[in-house]
Amino acid sequence: MTKATPDVISRAAELRDMLAEYDYHYYVLDDPKVPDAEYDRLFRELQDLEAKYPDIVTPDSPTQRVGARGETTFEEVEHRIPMLSLDNAFSEEELRDFDRRVRDRLKTSDDIEYVGEPKLDGLAVSLHFESGILTRAATRGDGYTGEDITANIRTISSIPLKLRGNSFPDVVEVRGEVYMPRKGFETLNKRLADRGEKTFVNPRNAAAGSLRQKKSSVTARRPLEMCAYSVALEDESRLPATHWEALQQVKKWGFRINPEMCKATGVEACLDAYNDLMEKRAGLPYEIDGIVFKVNSLALQQKLGFVSRAPRWAIAQKFPAQEELTVIEDVEFQVGRTGAITPVARLKPVFVGGVTVSNATLHNMDEIRRLDARIGDTVFVRRAGDVIPQVVKVVTEQRPDNARIVELPEVCPVCQSDVVQIEGEAVARCSGGLFCPAQRKEAIRHYASRKALDIEGLGDKWIDILVDRGMVHTVADLYKLKKSDLTGLERMGEKSASNLIKAIDRARHPVLWKFVYALGIREVGETTAKALASHFGTLEAISEADEEALQSVPDVGPTVAGHIRSFFDQSHNQEIIQALRDAGVQWQSEEITASEKPLKGETWVLTGSLSGMTRDEAKDRLESLGAKVAGSVSRKTACVVAGEEPGSKLTKAESLEVPVMDEEAFVDFLASHGIES
Repeated sequence: MTKATPDVISRAAELRDMLAEYDYHYYVLDDPKVPDAEYDRLFRELQDLEAKYPDIVTPDSPTQRVGARGETTFEEVEHRIPMLSLDNAFSEEELRDFDRRVRDRLKTSDDIEYVGEPKLDGLAVSLHFESGILTRAATRGDGYTGEDITANIRTISSIPLKLRGNSFPDVVEVRGEVYMPRKGFETLNKRLADRGEKTFVNPRNAAAGSLRQKKSSVTARRPLEMCAYSVALEDESRLPATHWEALQQVKKWGFRINPEMCKATGVEACLDAYNDLMEKRAGLPYEIDGIVFKVNSLALQQKLGFVSRAPRWAIAQKFPAQEELTVIEDVEFQVGRTGAITPVARLKPVFVGGVTVSNATLHNMDEIRRLDARIGDTVFVRRAGDVIPQVVKVVTEQRPDNARIVELPEVCPVCQSDVVQIEGEAVARCSGGLFCPAQRKEAIRHYASRKALDIEGLGDKWIDILVDRGMVHTVADLYKLKKSDLTGLERMGEKSASNLIKAIDRARHPVLWKFVYALGIREVGETTAKALASHFGTLEAISEADEEALQSVPDVGPTVAGHIRSFFDQSHNQEIIQALRDAGVQWQSEEITASEKPLKGETWVLTGSLSGMTRDEAKDRLESLGAKVAGSVSRKTACVVAGEEPGSKLTKAESLEVPVMDEEAFVDFLASHGIES
C-alpha cells in the first residue's frame, strides 16, 4: 500500500475541515457558502485521495457518513431505517461504470431495468404513518438521526394527513423531497426584498429554510410542495415486487409522484432519459439538478445492498451545474435601446449551466448595493436554462483587501450625455435619447411610429437596414435620404422608394404635440405631449421651462418634469433638434391659448374615410383647435365631418339636424384657421 506524503495528509485534512464548514452552513444555517458543484468537486477530491491512500481515512471524514448533522432547537428523531444518500455520476462514462458494476455483482450480462426520476432540488424528508395517520415527520439529518418537523410538514397541502384507501401497512414510512416551485420562489423573494429582509439564494435554500422555521405559521405561508420517491418498511416482504409499483401504490395513498418518472432498460436507455430530461429542464416548474436511476426490482436492490454511505443499486447522474463560484474582475456599464444603464460583471470565466460564462448582469445599482458586490469579490453566478447569467450572492469572507466599490458613471459610456437617476427609480438612464448610438434604432422607430410622425413604410426592417449600413445616424438624417439612396437596397423597388420619400416629406410639418411626443422623452406620452403643447404653445417655451414651471402643466409631476428638463439640458439633443430644423422640419406652434381656441367646448364627430388625411390626422387638427372628438352623434354634437361611405352617423346627424361638413369644406375650414391639411 502506497504511503501518503505529508502534502497529501495536509490536503486531506484541509478538505475535511472545508467540507465540515460547508456542511454546517448548508445544513444547519441554510446559508450555503459554495455552490453544489464546488462542494461536489471537493468531496470527489477527498474520495480519490482516501481511495488511493486508505491509511489517511479518519472516522470523522465526510466520506464516512451520510450528511451533516444539524444542531438545532428541533427535537431529534432516530430513523429506524437509515436514510442514505446517493453516489453521483458526472459523465456518461461514470454512468456506464455504475451499470457495469451492477451487472457484475448480479453476475448477468442482461440489460437491467431502471427507474429514472428527476432529482428535485429540495430537502429529503421521512413521513411516519401509523394506521394511515401521519404521526411524525423528520428531516434526513445525518441519515440516522434527523429533526422532528411534524408541525411544519402538516402545513404542506400536497402531503396527506391521512392515507387514502385501506391497502397500507399498519406502520409505514413514505420518503420524498420537499421543494419550492420556481414561481413561488420568485414571489417569496420579492416579498422578502420589499420588506427589506434577507432573500434566499435558490429554491433549495428557500425550501430548507422554510421547513426549519420555529413557527409553523411561517412555513404555512411558504409555497412548499412534496414529491414522494420511496417507501420504507421493516418487513420488505410486504412491498410490491418493483420500485415502480411501490410508487404507484404511494400515489394511490394520496401522494404526488413525479410525472417525468420513466422506466429505462439498459444503460443506453438511461442515457436517452438523461438527455430528454435535460432538454425539459428549463421548462419545468421546479428546479432539478439531475436524474436518479434506481434498479427497479426490489429483490435485486436487496441483493446488491449498500456501501458505507450509499446504496449500490442507485446513482444520481448530475446535470451541468446552474451555480458556480467565480470572481468579479471588473464591472462595466451597458446602455440599452431605451437608455437604461445596466451594470455588467466581467467574470473570471467559469463553466456553468452547460456553457462558459464570462459576463453576468447585476441589474442596477440597487441590486449591487443589496448584494454588496465589489470588484474583486468571489461570487455565486447562476445560469438556469437560457436565462442571462446573474450574480446571486457574494462570499464576503473571501473579499480581498483591494476590493473596489462599484460607482455609477456620471456620463453615458457610449455618448457622454449625463446619466440621470430619478429619485425613487431603480434604473439609471442616459439622457441623450436622440443622439446616443445605443438608442439610435429605438429613437428612430419611435419617431416614425403611427402615433408620432407616422412615416408610413418605415418599419423595423428598414430602420435596421438604414442604421446598420450607416445611412441614418439620427432622425434628422431621414430627411436627407434620396430616392436613389433607397433603390439600391435589396427588395426596395422604385415605387416603394418613391412612397417612402413622400412619407418622410409629409412628416416635415407635424403639429407641435406630435413632435414633442416623437422626441421620445421618457414618460412623455400622447396626453402629456398634448398638455405641454397646449400650455406652452412653442417648443422653445417647453425647452426653456424650469421644473417648477413644467409642474404647473396638468399630468406633469416632479418625475416627468425631471425627465423633460434632463432631455433638453443635453447639448446633443439640442443639436439633433437644430438639425431637424435645418432639414426643413417645422412643427406648427400652438401659441393660441386654451381660452382662445375657436372650437373650445365643442364636440365634433368624424365618419367615413377622408382622401387627403387619415382619421387620426383629422382628429389631431380638430383637437389643436380645442375641439373634443367623439365616437357617436348626439344633440350636443357641434358638427359631423363626413367622408366617403359615412354610414349611420351621417343618418343620425341629419335626423338630429346636426351640421354636416364634407371633406372639401373641412379642408377649407382648417385652412381658414391656419392649419394645412
